[in-house]
Amino acid sequence: MMKNPAVYILASGQNGTLYIGVTSDLIKRIWQHKEGLSDGFTKQYEVKILVWYEQHETMESAIAREKAMKKWLRKWKLTTIEKMNPNWIDLWPHIIGEAPLPAVLAASAAPAPFVIPDSSVVTAPFVIPAPFVIPAPFVIPAQAGIQQQSDTLLDSRLRGNDDVEDVA
Repeated sequence: MMKNPAVYILASGQNGTLYIGVTSDLIKRIWQHKEGLSDGFTKQYEVKILVWYEQHETMESAIAREKAMKKWLRKWKLTTIEKMNPNWIDLWPHIIGEAPLPAVLAASAAPAPFVIPDSSVVTAPFVIPAPFVIPAPFVIPAQAGIQQQSDTLLDSRLRGNDDVEDVA
């Protein structure tokens, strides 16, 4: 089976409840969420609108990205969604080929050059219909999203708990 690793964000509506997930088959997984085939968070809170996704070359890089994003502040997640999908449209018809990508998404899907430490410029691979392709060796560090053990409590902003203050 061909794996197409992806990280995705589902929402209940614009600025609504968010869910971040990772999968090796984006179309199958989003269909499962939409049909409510598994009990859990997305079924309980009716989080079924695909508002953002990002393809990866390996499952390891996709999993690392998902873990890191789950620790983000909510406003960072909203900014990420709105950079790619400012109108919070459901991307489901676009990933299954029922509708063309809107202009803003198509523009973000174009390969963009990125700089590697030796200052040479490489063009990212172009994958349709994914808005982003992340070449794992150049973008996602192996330890992304992994925190070192510490004897002290982390600041709530680092733990990803929005607006929660530590009580000492």
